[in-house]
Amino acid sequence: MSNGIGAGTLSRRALLRRAAGLGLATPLTAAVLAACGGATSSTATAGTTASTTATGSSAATAGVGTGAPGAAASPVGSAGTLSAASGWKPRQLSVKLTGSGSSFVDPAMQSWIKAYQKLAPNVSINYQSVGSGQGKKDFIGGITTFAGSDAPMTDAEMQQAPGSIHLPDVIGAVTVLYNLPGADKLQFSGETIAGIFQGKITTWNDPKIAADNSGAKLSNTPITVVHRSDGSGTTAIFTDYLSKVSPDWKSAVGSGTTVSWPVGVGAQQSPGVTAAVQQTPGAISYVELIYALQNNLPTPSVKNSSGKFVVPTLESSAAAAAAYLNNIPADMRVFITNPSPGDDAYPITGFSWLIIHPTYTDATTAQALTDFLYWALTDGQTISQQLKYAPIPAPVQQREIQQLSQVKAGGQPAFQAPA
Repeated sequence: MSNGIGAGTLSRRALLRRAAGLGLATPLTAAVLAACGGATSSTATAGTTASTTATGSSAATAGVGTGAPGAAASPVGSAGTLSAASGWKPRQLSVKLTGSGSSFVDPAMQSWIKAYQKLAPNVSINYQSVGSGQGKKDFIGGITTFAGSDAPMTDAEMQQAPGSIHLPDVIGAVTVLYNLPGADKLQFSGETIAGIFQGKITTWNDPKIAADNSGAKLSNTPITVVHRSDGSGTTAIFTDYLSKVSPDWKSAVGSGTTVSWPVGVGAQQSPGVTAAVQQTPGAISYVELIYALQNNLPTPSVKNSSGKFVVPTLESSAAAAAAYLNNIPADMRVFITNPSPGDDAYPITGFSWLIIHPTYTDATTAQALTDFLYWALTDGQTISQQLKYAPIPAPVQQREIQQLSQVKAGGQPAFQAPA
């Protein structure tokens, strides 16, 4: 597919109109600000409601396709991740790149953009946190240069944008977050989480919550379920996990970027969900880990496939990815939730992807984009680790660099991988 997107396709005015929908600035932690060199972000979250089909890709199943080359990397250890080649520098180009999508990855993306500006000051990158569903729609519709998504494109979406390349850029934990004064160290089994979000468990002192939390003092406070109301890759990760641990959830609700929630109230974007939980005693929801940490909300441990209650951390997220390394398909469209075996793995973990076209009509756009992505997938991983995202393992990085080398503009390679 030849994509006619040039520089600056998404106008500033259009971006501001979209961002004004919710009227909330994207929240950034002190860690984000530190990673940005103290700069603040002007990016606003969007209130655009999006609806996409449930992820139905046949590739989104472990064991499909070829395994990752090389030995499995340790979660965060000697195998580490790849850095940019010694002496590599981005080409000094002048162009505007636009992206939209995942709020899951937005803190990392804004930090990357700030840091990359120092290396390529004439490359302007505008990324809008509008949710994965809308991000994929923008990309397919030719509005943006690239998309951010926590759910891979479905087979139907791939038909609309043939050959789209999926590049995992971070690994992150989706944490259950709740607001229950006096009980900030709870833990949950998958069956209990499914029961809560199906409306079968309605008070905090329910026997199933008590069974997961022996000795905890639980009140009879009613549970208020909060869920995403927009098309969300975070929802896709969360519901994929629930479908794996609860046959009842799988048959009654299923998984995808949008589902028909049995109970609860909806909120827009990760910041909106977080705010709703903060403001509602007894509320429970799900969100990317950084949004819970920056708002001092509990990040409970969740029972994994090995029967262990594991807290969401950088290390336990990396362990989940490491458990899947030999089962990542060639197109890298795969959910990595609830790996087995996964003794140290946090079970509600997922990739977030950057999605790009295999061909661009504007050579400068393609060159600047592939340079930025190469940097984000290598040296940029140090920045995202500061924000509690697990780094992409070296075997996956190697495959991504090979994919970048296949991107073309005008029939010519846009990126030359360093030797």
